[in-house]
Amino acid sequence: MMTDTANSSALAQLPQTVAHARNPGLPLDMDWVRAVQANTSAIERRAATLPGRRSVKKDHQAAWLARAISCIDLTTLAGDDTPGRVRRLCAKARQPVRADVLDALGLHGLTVGAVCVYHEMIAPAVEALEGSGIPVAAVSTGFPAGLSPYRLRVAEIEESVKAGAAEIDIVISRHHVLTGDWQALYDEMRDFRAACGEAHVKAILATGELGTLRNVARASLVCMMAGADFIKTSTGKETMNATLPVSLTMIRAIRAYEARTGYKVGYKPAGGISKAKDALVYLSLMKDELGDAWLRPNLFRFGASSLLGDIERQLEHHVTGAYSAAHRHPMG
Repeated sequence: MMTDTANSSALAQLPQTVAHARNPGLPLDMDWVRAVQANTSAIERRAATLPGRRSVKKDHQAAWLARAISCIDLTTLAGDDTPGRVRRLCAKARQPVRADVLDALGLHGLTVGAVCVYHEMIAPAVEALEGSGIPVAAVSTGFPAGLSPYRLRVAEIEESVKAGAAEIDIVISRHHVLTGDWQALYDEMRDFRAACGEAHVKAILATGELGTLRNVARASLVCMMAGADFIKTSTGKETMNATLPVSLTMIRAIRAYEARTGYKVGYKPAGGISKAKDALVYLSLMKDELGDAWLRPNLFRFGASSLLGDIERQLEHHVTGAYSAAHRHPMG
């Protein structure tokens, strides 16, 4: 169960990120990959108990929700995105909660974890976030399907890094997983990691299209072996996005990888997480399975936009005792 360790002073200061060595990857170990299994029924039973294990209330809950905000990748991935929309989203990223609510909570300096956009919107996002310390993340490699020519996928990463993206969310070729071609997946991920250079890379597995939890576990491990800084559930465009069974499978792969190599890899659930109560469940899962280090934006992110609006409503309720209309908390 998530331990309620927060207190009222937690509202005055956000958690500090603890530096960790970047995952360099390691040679593909097929013995390890083949040994990975997933007990689906046990995973689903464990996942079904998670929503009932949330126990934080009042000031403690407000502190945890502030923590969740600091881990959001505030995202816009629409075909009608404009520089103006992105600039408004970046303004929200800089001040994700209304100033009067923050003042009442004693919270200052709260920002989201990153702003995530398509390549064409990197420049306005970088400009709008200048001096804030908030990184720009770009989706890449033929997002969301990942089926464009390979050389173009690699070139897209390089162009996005050149444009100022500090993080790159790549999509893997799902057919490598579905056909069990782990060498091809490993080689692809290594090339993508190399193209990122100093920019951190999040490997999107599109778990709703991988068929089984065993495939999810093996794909997670192979991507980490190839040097992924984060593994991420979904593009947000699949029929099924982040779920608790998938999350449990992926974070246990992260735990096994750290136990064997000593390197920490981040986790990003994305798609379908829109309520504050869901954020609390995911935070409790991370704390239970991986520990406090994974409750900070350098190792945990939510891929979401509407989630922020609901958290802001909950924080205003904590301050005023009343729920406000959603239109009082616009994204831009």
